[in-house]
Formats: sequence, structure tokens, C-alpha cells
Amino acid sequence: MINTVSAKGDRQKLVTQGYLIPFMLITSLFFLWGFAHGCLDVLNKHFQELLGISKAKSALVQFVFYGGYFLMAVPAGLLLQRYGYKKGIIGGLLLFCAGSFLMFPATFIQTFGSFLACLFIIACGLTFLETAANPYTTVLGPPESAERRINFSQSFNGLGWIAGPLIGGLLIFSNSESENKFSSTALPYMFIGILVLLVAILFWRVTLPEVQEESFRPADDDSKNKVPGGETFDHAVSDYDLSWKKLFRHRHFILAVIAQFFYVAAQTGINSFFINYVTEEMPAISNQAASRILAFGGMGLFWLGRFTGSTVFMRLARPNMLLAVYALMNIFTMIIVMAGLGWFSVVALFSTYFFMSIMFPTIFALGIKDLGPLTKKASSLLVMAIVGGALIPLLMGHIADISTMATGFAVPLVCFAFILYFGLNGYKVKKP
Repeated sequence: MINTVSAKGDRQKLVTQGYLIPFMLITSLFFLWGFAHGCLDVLNKHFQELLGISKAKSALVQFVFYGGYFLMAVPAGLLLQRYGYKKGIIGGLLLFCAGSFLMFPATFIQTFGSFLACLFIIACGLTFLETAANPYTTVLGPPESAERRINFSQSFNGLGWIAGPLIGGLLIFSNSESENKFSSTALPYMFIGILVLLVAILFWRVTLPEVQEESFRPADDDSKNKVPGGETFDHAVSDYDLSWKKLFRHRHFILAVIAQFFYVAAQTGINSFFINYVTEEMPAISNQAASRILAFGGMGLFWLGRFTGSTVFMRLARPNMLLAVYALMNIFTMIIVMAGLGWFSVVALFSTYFFMSIMFPTIFALGIKDLGPLTKKASSLLVMAIVGGALIPLLMGHIADISTMATGFAVPLVCFAFILYFGLNGYKVKKP
């Protein structure tokens, strides 16, 4: 039995003793998929110029990528439930690696569809990583610090978002003398593909405890997945009612899925047309310069927001209230962006990233709160909500094509309004 004093001390810890190495390994995954997402925003503008396509059509980059999340989220959740976190993570890394390396032959095929196919494969791999890593971080320590823990891991995701447009913009927008004008497109993916392969080997070699939700203890050997009573985890899970019907009785979870849909929609829309907005609002700025502003200004603030959120602000304020305040601030920044006030609006646009920073992990942690053995299925649906990133950029691109790019930012404004509601009321756990 844990006495009262030690229990109180445990609540102050970010990670439970013995879980530090697994926590570090899982946190590395956040950087990898952050890099992949960051590269998308460079590709969007790159394909507009390389292929001479409209903003709406270039948004198919996001549609295919986030569509992959939507299609693979439930299968990923089911496979994780059956085979466990470790095998799911390794499988996701290998898919990520395959899609990255396939970018090289795509530069010789030289069609929009071939690049979209590679992005779809990458997205399928990332679905496994996000479905596993997000809930895994929440159970590697005391429940009271779950929101802080996932935000801390997600701060490394922010570093990936910085590296993506920075390295991607440097390589993709480089003035290559190659006869193949598509060749630069594959360069950042060759870099990340090698890194992902090395991480996959590391995960294969290292023992990763399989953490069971609710009151289960981690197995001593992840290949056995034991739970109290000597049963295997697969057998124990079958004793629970894990039906979708039971999951959908949880109001706070349903509202979290909707909030996550709108958050990813807003973030992806802003990312997709950041370079477009900056170069149109300030014509003297080049694409490469705009990608640097995105990397250091936008994504730099994104990382800073996640780091300070997990280490400082969530110690001072409840996670839901911090979420609500940040959503309100982004409603104001979107109004300034839509006003088209030159540098003032550009600064408002990349300031948005600071306030978006804690939204995904906080919504995720609040959404799976008190779900116990339903957590893995809930996680898969919260990842499926990323489909918002597939649909909203198409709408913003269409608005920009028929009106102005600034007008298109009315869409994320509406998204932040719903997140404000979730932070104030929708997060509350009510027994079904």
C-alpha cells in the first residue's frame, strides 16, 4: 500500500520512477512527426509554383495527408489493442520510412499523384505513432500530471515543426541546377527517412513496457503483457465492454473529438497558407524568407508555448482554463489577420502559433480522462479527428481563389470559437 505522504509526493512527479527511458523514447516520436507536418506547409506553396496549380488544388497535399489519418485511425487503434504499443510504434515507423524513401522515385515519375501517394503512406505510419504515443505519455506517471506530461512531450513536436519548414524550405526552395526540377522535393524526406529508420531499430532493440490503462501495472517483459492475476493483456481486455456504444456515452469525449477536429482544421489551414499570406501581404518577402519566418517566428513560438505551458502555466492554471484563454487570444489574432494590416497582421499570424501550442495535447488529455480501458479506442477516434486538416484547407483555398487570402482566415476563427466553448464547459466529465 502506498501511504498518504508518498502518494502526495508521487503526484508532484512528471514521470513515475522506472518509466524515464520509455518516456524519452516516446518523446522522440513527437519530433519526427512534427518534422513531417512542417514540411507539408512548404510543399503546398512549392507545388503551386512547380505545377502551376490553384491554392484549392494545392490543398490536396493536406487532404491526402490528413485523410490518411482518418482512414487509418480506427485500424491503428484496433491493432494497438491487439499487439500493444511497441509493435504498433515499430510498424508506424517503418511505414513512415517507406513513404519517405518513395519520394525519391516520385521525383522521376513527376506527377502530383505520385507525391500524394507518398504522403498518404507517411500519414498512415504517423497515425500509428500518434495513436500510441499520445495516450502512452498520459499513463507514464501520476494522473494529476497527465496534461503536463503530454504537453512536455508535445514541446518536442514543436521543435520538429521548426525543423520541418526550416530544412524543408532550405532544400525544396533551393536553386538546384539539376535538370530534374522535382529533385529537391525528395531531399528533406531522404534526411528524415534515414533518421526514422535508426529510431525504428532503437525501438526494436529496447525493452518497452506495455502499460495497461486503469489500475493495471506495466509488464516486466513487453512480449508477455501480463496483468494482475496472471492473465495476458489480450485476454484481460476481452473481459471489458469496449464497445463503441459505451464510449459514445461520454459527453466530454465526444466534444473533445469535435474540438480536436476544429483545432487541427485551424492549425492546418493556417500552416497551409502561411507562406501565401505573408508573400501576398508583404510582396518583398520571398518564399524562402517566408518559410524562415514560419520556422523561427511561427514554429518557434509554437515550441515556446508548449514548453512554457507544460513547465510553467499548467502549474498555475487548470489546463481547461489555459485552453480557453489561448482560444480567445487566437480569435483576436484572426480578426487582425483578416484586417490585412501589413506587418502588424503578419506578426499577429505567427503569434497565433504560441496560443495554438497547447491545444492538441490538452484537448487529447481532457478527452480521454477517466475512460480507463476505453482509452485506446478513444485515442484512435481523437486521432481520426485530424481529418479536419484534410477538409478545411480546401475550403480556405477556395475562399482565397474567389476572394482574398485574408478572408479565408475567417474559417480558423470559427474553429477557435468552438475550442473556447470546450475549454469553458465541454471538457467536464459527466458519468454516462
